[in-house]
Amino acid sequence: MSSAAGSRVFSVEVFPPKTEQGIGRLEREFAQLASLSPAYVSVTCAAGPEASERTYRTVVWLRERLGADADVAPHIVAVGATRPSLRAILSRYRALGIRHLVVVRGDAPTGVATMTGEFPHAGDLIAFIRAETGAAFHIEAAAHPEFHPEATTAEADLTHFVHKVAAGADSALTQCFYNADAYFSFVDSCVRRGLALPIVPGIMPITGYERLVRFCAAAGVEIPRWLRLRLDGLAGQPETLVAFGADVIGRLCERLLAGGAPGLHFYSMNRAEPTATLWKRLGLVRPSQRPPGETTVSAGEPERCPAHRMAAQPSVEESLVELVEERPRAGQLAPSNARRPSPPPRC
Repeated sequence: MSSAAGSRVFSVEVFPPKTEQGIGRLEREFAQLASLSPAYVSVTCAAGPEASERTYRTVVWLRERLGADADVAPHIVAVGATRPSLRAILSRYRALGIRHLVVVRGDAPTGVATMTGEFPHAGDLIAFIRAETGAAFHIEAAAHPEFHPEATTAEADLTHFVHKVAAGADSALTQCFYNADAYFSFVDSCVRRGLALPIVPGIMPITGYERLVRFCAAAGVEIPRWLRLRLDGLAGQPETLVAFGADVIGRLCERLLAGGAPGLHFYSMNRAEPTATLWKRLGLVRPSQRPPGETTVSAGEPERCPAHRMAAQPSVEESLVELVEERPRAGQLAPSNARRPSPPPRC
């Protein structure tokens, strides 16, 4: 795991699967993701102890697949967290050798009207982790180039971000976006406020029209009118849409890098090919890297991913995960209890 061009960092994100189908997909897809040699792999987490356990088990599985020195960065969520519960999970990750965290506020589970826990904002959680562990972890915070959907004003959202940095964030990962100007404007605003940390763009490949529209509506992400109309026109042509989407996102990545972005963080949604296609277009696959499917994983039957499969109320963070996992393939029936909740904002 080593994809860094100079000081730039290129990384990927996966989520802990909740179903047998999702576990099988991660096992199949991750070999290709690993072959890209990302600088690190982040693992999402929703609110609640069951979700936290799924994330932990997925982190353990990834370290077993990639090696003890692999950089795996679990998400730590403020919603529902208490000081004792945070001390316990931080202790487990330190014992595992984890030195990299993505710290987010998170979202309340579906059906829960108010936030719970001892940390109302991500900045409060970052400050707690720093007070408890010092410099033991590199901390990533979340950033919102088009501003958080709950923000009252752009300035208020920037103030929240400044709070995260002051609390101890080392760098930031952004929500996905499809307008490069939003990212550059956000970075300029941060510079004017005296912030100097790396702010890495989050990249969401386009793999389907309905899924993208639902996610962006919930997350407060703007799809430019021209892009929405083109995608709408290709909704019945999935292969053409995917190829068009790869070109759009490829050009977005090229512009971001040309404009000085310190790297790219790809939201894989546990699907390797869309990320691998962009990785290759951008020249991030070096000749010395192994071809897709050939990784450092030991030969033989691949170890089963041990992510928890407990029944739980879906959080808004996990709702897009469910949409991906429960989407039936050709000739396959969806589970009778399949849900289609609105996808989440990233916090």
